[in-house]
Amino acid sequence: MEAMEVDSLVELEAAAPAENAGVLVAISDSGSSTEVDEDEDGDDDGGQATARAPIRLPATWAFSQGSVAGSAAMASAAQGTPMRRRLRQGLRVHYPSQTTAPSRTFLDFLLRAPAAGVAQPESSSTSEASESEDEPGGEDQNLAAAAEAPGPALPGASIQQAEQQEARTDDSRLAGPAADHHKPEAQSLDCQPAQASGSSAHIEDNEDNSCSICYETWTTAGDHRLSTLRCGHLFGYTCIQRWLKAQGSAAKCPQCNKKAKRSDIVLLYAPKLRAVDNFEQETLKRSLEQEQSLRRKAELESAEYKLKLQVVTNKYGEAQRELQELRTLIAQTKRSAVPSSTTCSSSSLSSCLFSASQRAEASRTAQYSFSKAVMVSQSGGCRVLSFCQPLSCLLVSQPSPHSALVPGCGIKKVSVMNMKASQYVPIHSKQIRGLSFNRQNDSLLLSAALDNTIKLTSLLTNTVVQTYNTGKPVWSCCWCSDNSNYIYAGLSNGSVLIYDTRDTSTHIQELEPLRYRCPVASLCYVSRAASSSFPCGGLIAGSLEGGCFWEQVNETTYRAHELPLESTGCTDIQVEPESRHCLVTYRPGRANRSLRHVLMALTRSPQQDSSQMPTCSWSPVQTFTAGSSCKLLTKNAVFRSPDGSGTLVCAGDEASNSTMVWDATSCSLLQKLPADLPVLDVSPFSVNSEHFLACLTEKMLKLYRWE
Repeated sequence: MEAMEVDSLVELEAAAPAENAGVLVAISDSGSSTEVDEDEDGDDDGGQATARAPIRLPATWAFSQGSVAGSAAMASAAQGTPMRRRLRQGLRVHYPSQTTAPSRTFLDFLLRAPAAGVAQPESSSTSEASESEDEPGGEDQNLAAAAEAPGPALPGASIQQAEQQEARTDDSRLAGPAADHHKPEAQSLDCQPAQASGSSAHIEDNEDNSCSICYETWTTAGDHRLSTLRCGHLFGYTCIQRWLKAQGSAAKCPQCNKKAKRSDIVLLYAPKLRAVDNFEQETLKRSLEQEQSLRRKAELESAEYKLKLQVVTNKYGEAQRELQELRTLIAQTKRSAVPSSTTCSSSSLSSCLFSASQRAEASRTAQYSFSKAVMVSQSGGCRVLSFCQPLSCLLVSQPSPHSALVPGCGIKKVSVMNMKASQYVPIHSKQIRGLSFNRQNDSLLLSAALDNTIKLTSLLTNTVVQTYNTGKPVWSCCWCSDNSNYIYAGLSNGSVLIYDTRDTSTHIQELEPLRYRCPVASLCYVSRAASSSFPCGGLIAGSLEGGCFWEQVNETTYRAHELPLESTGCTDIQVEPESRHCLVTYRPGRANRSLRHVLMALTRSPQQDSSQMPTCSWSPVQTFTAGSSCKLLTKNAVFRSPDGSGTLVCAGDEASNSTMVWDATSCSLLQKLPADLPVLDVSPFSVNSEHFLACLTEKMLKLYRWE
């Protein structure tokens, strides 16, 4: 309830009797403070010797503290003790007349009671001094006087509110009725700010819980979790990290502009922070990634175990066959080695069994066993394979694994020491169709591609050192075994270009086809061998419609010899250097419905006279039959057996997705190595006296060890 104030002294004197004219009346005066000093020798007016009771308002409007103060003043006056009183700011003492001396009767202070909705005062509001420096213990006397004072008293909280309201409404000069009249308006004005602050609290709270850079809510986990700088301002972790990174060395806080750096970012752990709880989402995401990696690993292991199971199954089948052969031999021995008596002694039976086991052991031969599978390209595109002896690594052609950044094609290095893919080297802009090394072991790779170029790449530095532009797509390439300065490139129009590595400008010679102008699918160089039945050296070029042997008479002269090939089409020609035999692969045709690999022996007719030149040709030695499908131009291999007992022929079979290994001497199929996709190229190699066979599919490289 608002306080009421006496308007003027005239109204107060008119309401009071005449005998109360000498009483001091206190009214509100903002900003003034008056001290009243009372001394014993104040005998100015003799007519006011007797103190009279002051005019009192109803107990509702007066504080009991006024009565307490009045009784304390009367007690001190009766004892003759001088008293010094300090009034609160905002109160003043008004005498009835300027000439009248102050009376010694007690003063009744009229204060305004504050309304219930008034807020707490600020720290600058004035408060009443309850004790003076001259009179210690005054507070105790006032408390004692307050205990003896009659009349109702307001609670202590109301007194404090009254003092606070006086400081805030000192400029008000309204009378009692006027204050009552404006009371509802004051209450409504007090309620409006409270309601406004309540409505905006939620908006400010949402703004306080969001990042000042992206205006998104903080999270308790993940990339946008709560973080701070040294200045104390809060941001999302990714936002402030990007902010400082973008500004560089002159980075500052987005709010206070203080210098900051990325090392100043500190993650906060606020359990009571109202943020989006995405901890479970992040946990599930990490679990999903772990499950996906484990699944990929399990799939790879499953593929390896399938291959191992196939190998074990093959071995089991061979063991079963050997067991059956042993049983047959035992039965035959029992029938043929029966002596004149009806029974055979145990010694003769054991000797028969021993001889049979020796023959079975001799019939057994070493073979390839699965070692490891290496994933080269997830997207596929692998084409040809080659082995680098100085670096002990396999080279696989494939498209670029990062086509957006490094387009084109290159080679992937696969170390045979740890059987892992190690490095990708970009070389060409289109598909690579041929890879070849020379005999100098200088790690210089010759590659041919469909981008009309052949290139020399140093694998020691992984850089292209020489590029030759052929003008046509290149399908094959090889080195000259007799002189490593010369290289050959088979073009799509059937021609063969000869390059000298010492001349970087252009080719030095072109060997044009005799009949057909179809792509040269394979190129092989046969070295000279004076002691051999075929001493000539030269280049064998095989195409889909025919073959030709270019005999090298001297460094610059080549003589053409047409080779008799079948009309079904030759897809690949490979040469075994020691025996100088050639392996020719034919596609299935009308006469032969299966894929055939024919081992050829080069022949040379004797020279009849000086006018007639000798002719070179070849004749079939062995024929190996595979499946009935051949849609790809696969590469095959013919080489000496690792144990030195003969020659092996390895070729891919598209019908069964496997690699078939034959013995060239007996023409028997030794092994059938399974694969998931068609085998495109095979390459035998040896490392540290161990022999391996590499089989390349479109995505994977499989390695087999000779055991």
